[in-house]
Amino acid sequence: MNSKLFAQKPVDDGGTPESTWQEWGRSFPELDLTGCSRLIVVAPHPDDEILGLGGTALLATLSGIDVHVVSVTDGGASHPDSPTVTQPEMEHLRRSESDRAARVLGIPAPVRLSLPDGKIRENRQELTDRLSSILGDSSTGTWCASTWRGDGHPDHEATGEAAAKACADTGSRLIEYPIWAWHWAEPDHAAVPWERARRVALPSDVQAAKSAAADEFTSQIAPLSDHPADAPILPRHAMERLLRPYETVFV
Repeated sequence: MNSKLFAQKPVDDGGTPESTWQEWGRSFPELDLTGCSRLIVVAPHPDDEILGLGGTALLATLSGIDVHVVSVTDGGASHPDSPTVTQPEMEHLRRSESDRAARVLGIPAPVRLSLPDGKIRENRQELTDRLSSILGDSSTGTWCASTWRGDGHPDHEATGEAAAKACADTGSRLIEYPIWAWHWAEPDHAAVPWERARRVALPSDVQAAKSAAADEFTSQIAPLSDHPADAPILPRHAMERLLRPYETVFV
């Protein structure tokens, strides 16, 4: 949907600074979790669940909601030209990182579907079917939180589309969380459904726990070596947009 907008703004160029978002000053209603007894957080890659919705997942857990994470891929394609780490080694690293991050937040380790990283759209029907099986009977108050269908990253958008179809098939409630939209979009950007936005305020201890969990993803936030192909996927300016004292979802 918005992959061209994302492609036009390379991550290294910085994108929209966090200071611009903070100066915007637009407020959104708080997300009401009433009626949610089970929250399934769907992450295209290991780390999306923490960076996009880690604080909300922790708050839900603390309020007695049964929280689980589904990791669609193992994230092996993050550094395709790395001279340091092979794809199987990267997959192992990222699985280990997300397991540690889950322990920091006190949520179960992710359920891993191990679909090919970078090829979720080609496997969207399989993902839809597997998510439908996981969501099951919506009469139990199941909500599904997935990356936004318009996030720009092809894997994020395809995951959101599969989650939306699975929710339609099972009657589960869908909420969507943006990650890369904060990079390529700007305040009041017409491609973003701001009217559907809801905010989750994170108390200081929850924000600190999310930050600590995010620190586990060293393969993504720190260089693997001095080689240009080993540069961080999530440089500091990207992390600033994802470690705010609040999270935003679309309902």
